[in-house]
Amino acid sequence: MQQIVFDGTWNGLLTAIFEVYEYKFKAVSIARVGNTASLFSEAHTVITQAEKAERVRKQLEKLVGKRMFQDLYKTFLSETDEAANLIFNYVQYVISAGGDAARNFSNPFVLGVQQTARKVHREKHRMEAFVRFQCSNDNLYYAWIEPDFDVLPIIAIHFKNRYADQQWLIYDTKRKYGLHHDLNTVQEVTINFDMDINNKTSIAKIYGEKEELYQTLWKQYFKSVNIKARKNTKLHIQHMPKRYWKYLVEKQG
Repeated sequence: MQQIVFDGTWNGLLTAIFEVYEYKFKAVSIARVGNTASLFSEAHTVITQAEKAERVRKQLEKLVGKRMFQDLYKTFLSETDEAANLIFNYVQYVISAGGDAARNFSNPFVLGVQQTARKVHREKHRMEAFVRFQCSNDNLYYAWIEPDFDVLPIIAIHFKNRYADQQWLIYDTKRKYGLHHDLNTVQEVTINFDMDINNKTSIAKIYGEKEELYQTLWKQYFKSVNIKARKNTKLHIQHMPKRYWKYLVEKQG
């Protein structure tokens, strides 16, 4: 068994797939650095190369189409231990069976990619709906999120288009990085906070002049549109799971 070790990035995984075919490796498994569990495998460490990754991307898009290729990327963003090998096995299958095989959902690899991508896509939509911006005293709109999957790369376009005239920051507290929009571009940023973002007193210190008023008004609006006679807690939690409430203004207090 040949173990292919990559750096944990998307381009790293695509480079790894390229080198499996380049070096004609046969029985292989693919693992991120630090996640190499097998003691009996010969390791091949991949150095990420943009050119190799781009060749794989173009070939796969040509073979299965852009939509199915996006499903592969979403599967990667799931961050599961099985994601890399699932993607590799899918690629091996469609290359050997032809592009039409990408729609053969009786195949476990095709089905696995579809199911995983669907979960990540659902989380993407939830983040787009549940992000609540707050305004800082330097006029930066910021929001904390803690999604189940690494969806920041696939929500950037939505927020760039929707809030094109504002400076904003969306920070993933679980993965310790964020997206910053400076009115022109969206860039990935890493920030070391010196305050407890879960401490309301600490966060209030950076609020803009009218932020507390806006939050109060939003809570009142949220309360006023609720009809007690039609309250359905089970359905509400189904559409807005409790794990998101931590960063929703209307759920505080």
